[in-house]
Amino acid sequence: MSTYKIAWLPGDGIGIEVLEAAKIVLDKIELSAQYVPGDIGWEFWRKEGDALPQRTIDLLRWADAAMFGAITSKPAKAAEAELAPFMQGQNRVYRSPIVRMRQLLDLYICLRPTKAYPGNPLNMDEGIDIVVFRENTEDLYVGVEFAPVPERLAKHLSEMSNNFQAFKNLDPDDYAISCKINTRHGSERIARAAFDYAHKNRRKKVTVVHKANVVRMSDGLFLEVCREVGKDYPGIQVEDANIDAMCMWLLKNPHNYEVLVAPNLYGDIISDLCAQMVGGLGFGCSGNIGADMGVFEPTHGSAPKYAGQYKVNPIATILAAKMMLEWLGEKDRAAAVEGAVAEVIAECKVRTYDMGGSDSTLDMAHAIADKL
Repeated sequence: MSTYKIAWLPGDGIGIEVLEAAKIVLDKIELSAQYVPGDIGWEFWRKEGDALPQRTIDLLRWADAAMFGAITSKPAKAAEAELAPFMQGQNRVYRSPIVRMRQLLDLYICLRPTKAYPGNPLNMDEGIDIVVFRENTEDLYVGVEFAPVPERLAKHLSEMSNNFQAFKNLDPDDYAISCKINTRHGSERIARAAFDYAHKNRRKKVTVVHKANVVRMSDGLFLEVCREVGKDYPGIQVEDANIDAMCMWLLKNPHNYEVLVAPNLYGDIISDLCAQMVGGLGFGCSGNIGADMGVFEPTHGSAPKYAGQYKVNPIATILAAKMMLEWLGEKDRAAAVEGAVAEVIAECKVRTYDMGGSDSTLDMAHAIADKL
C-alpha cells in the first residue's frame, strides 16, 4: 500500500481547529499517509515578511497533496503595520499565500461542489447539487496592481484609451489600478475541465458566468472561449449569464443549474453564494487542482473571533478531505467519509452552533468518525 505524502497547513485562527477535526476522520479510515506540517499564515508574515516561506513551497512541490486550514489577510497598510519593526519600511508587499500558492503551483482549477445533504436544517431547498469551476490563476487575482499610479503608466494609458481621459490628471495617490488579465489558454483549460466533469458525471448543462456586456475585452474572451470549447461536447447544453443576474437566478431557481464555470472573481462570489444555499461556509469545501498537485480546503476564512473556542463547524474541512481522497484515487474511502457526514447531518443529533446546537468542532468530528 502506498504511503501518501500530505502537506499539512493549518494556517491561522480556526484553520488549526478544523484541520485537527479532519485528522480525526482521516485517522479513522486508516489512510496510509505521512502528514508533514508546513508554515503558512499571518505569524510568518509578521516574523519573516513572508506568509508563504520558500520552505513551505518546497514542501508542497514534494507532497502528493495538501490540506489547508484558513488564512488571515489584511489590507496593505495594516499588513505593513504588523511586521516586526526591523522589517518595516522595506517596501514588503503582503499577498495572500493561498493566491500565491495557486499561481506558483499552477493550481488552475478551483473546484467547489455544493450539495444539500438531506436533513440539514440550513438547506435553502432539498436536492440542490451544483458544482462550480472557478479559474484559479488569472483575472483580478493576478496581483498586477498600482497605488500610487506611476506617471509613466498613466501617460501610456492616456495615449491608448479614450476612456482613461477622465483620470489622466489625477494625483498618483488619489487612485489605484488593478489589472484584470484573462488569457485564451487559461480560459480554455478551465472550460474544458468543467465540460469534462459534466460529461463524466452525466450532467446535462454547463453555465458560463461572466459580465461580457460591460467588461467586453477580458470577459468577452472568456465567454468566447467557453463557447468554443462547448462545441466539442454536443450532448451538453451551454448557457451563459451575467454575474449579477446569476446571483439572482441561483436564489430563485437553484435546481436549474448543474455546472457553473467562471473567471476567478465571479467564481469566488458565486461559490460562496452557493455554499449559503446549503448551510453556509461550514459546509463549503474546495479543491485547488493542477496537473500534478491538489490543495484542499474549507472555503471559510480564519474567523479570529472564534479562534481557540473549538466552536465552528468542521464539515467543510472534512468534505475537503473527502475531495482529497477522491483526487488521490481513494474512491471507496472518499465515499465512506461522505456517507458518514451525510448520516450525521440527517440524524441532526450532533450540531455545531451554526446548525442551532452547542456541540464542539471535535464533537462533530468524532460523531462522523464513529460512523466509519
